[in-house]
Amino acid sequence: MSVERRIMKTPAILAAFAMLLSPLPLLAGPGGEQGQARKELRAGNVRSLREIEQRVLPSMNGSQYLGPEYDPAAMAYRLKFIRQGRVIFIDVDARTGEVMRQSR
Repeated sequence: MSVERRIMKTPAILAAFAMLLSPLPLLAGPGGEQGQARKELRAGNVRSLREIEQRVLPSMNGSQYLGPEYDPAAMAYRLKFIRQGRVIFIDVDARTGEVMRQSR
């Protein structure tokens, strides 16, 4: 790979990592989005993240999985991937496990 191509990919990769790292303080504590997801899972209102990942990840061949976010208001998971320097978001209904949206 030429130096020019590597330099062009660097900003996209850095942006993807910045997006990935920004929610980490919220996910690290006992409360926040992760705590809400656990509460909903125990109550039987949502499917587990593992179950949702098992459904979605096989369809994302050629992509690197960056991780999930949980939106308690929408009761949805957002799975983040990167492929060829582009970030892809897949929004999944946490109650049903169905894909609601996918960015390209």
